[in-house]
Order: sequence, then structure tokens, then C-alpha cells
Amino acid sequence: MDFWSNFWNIIWIFLWAFVFVAYLYALFAIIADLFRDDKLNGWWKALWLIFLVFLPFLTALVYLIARGDGMAKRSAAATLDAQQATDSYIRSVAGSGSNAAHEIAKAKELLDAGAISAEEYEKLKARALA
Repeated sequence: MDFWSNFWNIIWIFLWAFVFVAYLYALFAIIADLFRDDKLNGWWKALWLIFLVFLPFLTALVYLIARGDGMAKRSAAATLDAQQATDSYIRSVAGSGSNAAHEIAKAKELLDAGAISAEEYEKLKARALA
């Protein structure tokens, strides 16, 4: 009997720990969404935060029901903005490699047009690759 009693106590502890962590995650997601929402007035944000402090479980439920759809849209928009910023950064960093190819192509055009000699072309090519 003692083993099963301890076993169920452990199960209950894990269950309540999971519920607590899920609640904290929801609470932080709500707070992040409040500050992410630029259409919501500062007074409304303060009111939501006050209610989250004094009636946390009920306020979290009401918030998720009343503003859950907008919360998902704002989260998706923030993710898209972050992805676009990352892509832009990667393109700007990767652009330096294609810059060298562009310079070599321009030097080749000058060589073909007879504006520069083969030696000058090789110098420009070496400088672009360096």
C-alpha cells in the first residue's frame, strides 16, 4: 500500500507542476501580448495587468476568450517581422560574396571592351576576391 500511495502522490505532484507551468506560460504570453498590442490604450493595458494581479486565473481565462484571436494574429505578425528581419540580415551579409562576382563581371566587360589590359583585369579580379 505504501508504494502505491507514494506513486499517486508523485503523479499528483507532476500533474500540478504541469498545470502551474502551463499557467505561467499563459500568463507570460498574455503579458507579452498586452505590450505587443499597439491598438490597445495604455489605461486598458494597466487595467488588464491589475486584474491579472488580483484575479489571475479568471482574468487569464477572460483574456484568452475575449482576445485570443487577436493574440494569435499579433503573434503571427511578430514572427513574420522577425523572419523578414532575419532574411534581410542574411541577404545583407551574403551580399558581400555576390559583390565580388559583380565586380569581376564588370572588370571582364571592361577587358572585352578593350578599356583595360589583361594585367589590369587580373589585378581587379584579385582585389575583388581578396
